[in-house]
Amino acid sequence: MAWVYLGLAGLLEVVWAVAMKQSAGFTRLTPSIICGVAMAASLGLLALALRSLPLGTAYAIWTGIGAVGAFAVGLVFMGEPATPARLIAAGMIVGGLVLMKLASG
Repeated sequence: MAWVYLGLAGLLEVVWAVAMKQSAGFTRLTPSIICGVAMAASLGLLALALRSLPLGTAYAIWTGIGAVGAFAVGLVFMGEPATPARLIAAGMIVGGLVLMKLASG
């Protein structure tokens, strides 16, 4: 169940990162509230996952899901450039996440 908590926590990290961007520096109320709620829920789920997962593994995967997820949202919905170097970098992060999961048993 810890891995499910961690996956959901990572997805909520993407939600709060996108909401933070949409909040325009916390000047827009609705995205600011979404950001705060998603952030709290993400941290809460991470805390649940940390009950049984190693800190280094859980934190690396949590931040990696957030980083790659935010990158993907930026590409698909915000018109950010999909340069070869950026795609390779994101692929390397995903590869590191897979290796971290496999190495944790």
